[in-house]
Amino acid sequence: MNIVCIGGGPAGLYFALLMKQQDPAHRITVVERNRPYDTFGWGVVLSDQTLDNLVRADAPTAHAIMAAFNRWDDIDVRFQGQTITSGGHGFCGIGRKHLLNILQHRCEALGVELVFETDVADDAVLAARYNADLVIAADGIHSRIRTRYAASYQPQMEDRHCRFVWLGTRKKFDAFTFAFQHTPHGWFQAHIYQFDADTSTFIVETPESVWRASGLADMSQEQSIAFCERLFAEQLDGYPLMANNAHQRGAASWVTFPRLVCGHWVHWHDEVPVVLMGDAAHSAHYSIGSGTKLALEDAIGLARCIGEQGGLRPALAAYQQARAVEVLKLQSAARNSMEWFENVERYAGMVAPQFAYSMLTRSQRLSHANLRLRDPAYVDGYEAWFAARAFAQAGVPAPATPTPPMFTPFKVRGLVLKNRVLVSPMAQYSAVDGVAGDYHLAHLGARALGGAALVFAEMTGVSADARITPACPGLYTPEHTQAWRRIVDFVHQHSDSAIALQLGHAGAKGSTRPMWDGIDQPLESGNWPLLAASEQQYLEGVSQIARAMTVEDMDRVLDDFVRATLAADAAGFDWLELHCAHGYLLSSFISPLTNHRSDEYGGSLENCCRYPLRVFAAMRAAWPAHKPMSVRLSATDWVDGGTTPDDAVAIARLFKAAGADIIDCSSGQVSKREQPVYGRMYQAPFADRIRNEAGIATIAVGAITSADQVNGIIAAGRADLCAIGRPHLANPAWTLAEAAASGYRALRWPRPYAAAKRQLERAAELNNDTKEAL
Repeated sequence: MNIVCIGGGPAGLYFALLMKQQDPAHRITVVERNRPYDTFGWGVVLSDQTLDNLVRADAPTAHAIMAAFNRWDDIDVRFQGQTITSGGHGFCGIGRKHLLNILQHRCEALGVELVFETDVADDAVLAARYNADLVIAADGIHSRIRTRYAASYQPQMEDRHCRFVWLGTRKKFDAFTFAFQHTPHGWFQAHIYQFDADTSTFIVETPESVWRASGLADMSQEQSIAFCERLFAEQLDGYPLMANNAHQRGAASWVTFPRLVCGHWVHWHDEVPVVLMGDAAHSAHYSIGSGTKLALEDAIGLARCIGEQGGLRPALAAYQQARAVEVLKLQSAARNSMEWFENVERYAGMVAPQFAYSMLTRSQRLSHANLRLRDPAYVDGYEAWFAARAFAQAGVPAPATPTPPMFTPFKVRGLVLKNRVLVSPMAQYSAVDGVAGDYHLAHLGARALGGAALVFAEMTGVSADARITPACPGLYTPEHTQAWRRIVDFVHQHSDSAIALQLGHAGAKGSTRPMWDGIDQPLESGNWPLLAASEQQYLEGVSQIARAMTVEDMDRVLDDFVRATLAADAAGFDWLELHCAHGYLLSSFISPLTNHRSDEYGGSLENCCRYPLRVFAAMRAAWPAHKPMSVRLSATDWVDGGTTPDDAVAIARLFKAAGADIIDCSSGQVSKREQPVYGRMYQAPFADRIRNEAGIATIAVGAITSADQVNGIIAAGRADLCAIGRPHLANPAWTLAEAAASGYRALRWPRPYAAAKRQLERAAELNNDTKEAL
């Protein structure tokens, strides 16, 4: 083939040499607009995994790169006057110019033609000049070719929220260093790594608002460098900072990061494919050092597909299919990392050890178990610190044996939970006339015996018309209270778990069939009238139409919640949760998708929350002061115009002010127009934001499936508790099984309810003096 690569960066050069190596008969030309030794930026970073890929693809190039690398294993996090070090990370740094020179020399040795100082204005003209069978568009993040064929590539470009400047220094750093400095205007951070014998990259980053408030927008390049030198004087030890982008002046040297995703990577022009590669196809934030990695691995992937497939069209289809998945994984991790650095203020209230752990695991790609593999001593030390703190805060003596974060206690009001694992409330559709029976005793009892600290009963209706289905439980008659008391007593007498009740009202989603008979479908007969904040039909053309609540309706429903709260206490529950999520009645007030009222219960966020807050306040007043109360929220509706994560933080603050102890952070199920983004632990970021911005404890839920994930969430301060649903359905003893798998011997926990009952029974047979003593 005749192949033309537009752009002489890592992607274009590496693909050219791989294809020439694969078949010397290929005629390959790389066209670059700059001179051979022009480049911007300082050093680039590659992981050990990427180096292994390079060795397999082209050993001579890999060994030349590895010989020039500066290698380190440690990461230093410098925060609030402390340095936290974690090892075993296996990174290498190399000067970008040196890397390009190595690739250029290898291309020349293999017979690739390199054309410099040629600006490509028209790729079609260039392709015709070289009679190209394949054109590679590796012309960078501001790709002209991607812009020209945007209809084919479908790019989505988003400028992010921080400004950063790419500098260098002669100060040598032994570790990949992240330094954080606070100013009167906010936080700055530096990403620092040594890439050759005497030079380090020094990237300074801060949110746009902080950058402007600091006056950097009006400074010359020299002035802004001097500002950074003063700010990070402690890290620089008197060494100056240097710039190598003389073509940029003043504020132009501070740029925002463009996050790029393309729907397609191939455009066909007169039967010649024009293929995106590297930064032209995607971007991933520099905080995980991934741009060069992706570029090189794109080249490896396309060369491999061409070598393995029977023709160019199937090869390009295979390339896009394979690389799009891998890039999406890395972009997802990079986005998490990027957002963490955009919101350092969110985590600045943490003490240094937890702040550093949160930073190390920010991408969710590096888990608690991964950290232990890399640096067992660091994780052992952090776990010991975390456990000592957790046991002290819970007022419980710490054991002599090490305790993973998942198994540390947590105190809420007068209740001390033995670990951080909850059984999620899960609808079982097994009640008869609202009565919880033997099925619920077996279901909840088994999971209480299985090691979880707290088991949640499913959403329980505060009235007959508050139920989702006729098979859902209720708490509106004495018979219901007695049935729940039987289950609560079993949990208290036979386990060391606590038990919680979630109270709710189905609203417009009520009077439906059990899910296996048609989820959200109305009953075939016996439907009851429905209520909502505003007139609403949950399933258009299918569901009943719920009428808007009147003030009288609100008073009646509030009374139902208070009556059920008193009954829940009489039944002996340890914890009460108010369901304000998933499109049910109280959720319908909170979401702008379902609340269109023009009275004092509609309009502003505060007004929309007014009725749910009234209900909560009345319940809190009726619920014993020593028992916790939580609120379940949909942290986002996953619909444009609906509740957002920003709203969720504000809503959480309102419930905190009303006396809520903890927010149970779910999402969605408010509208069938939702477009959720699923993935492992996909709702944990909502719990993270609410916990660390609203300053209230949170429960993380959603696709949490392993002790490793729970340990990471709890250790990083993303949530205080984790609610596990489906794994507990599959194995009621999931918590004990995870403890055994991780080698942790779960502590026996005191059972004060059962112990007190046995003492009283014995006291009845003893004399009065003994009774009084007991």
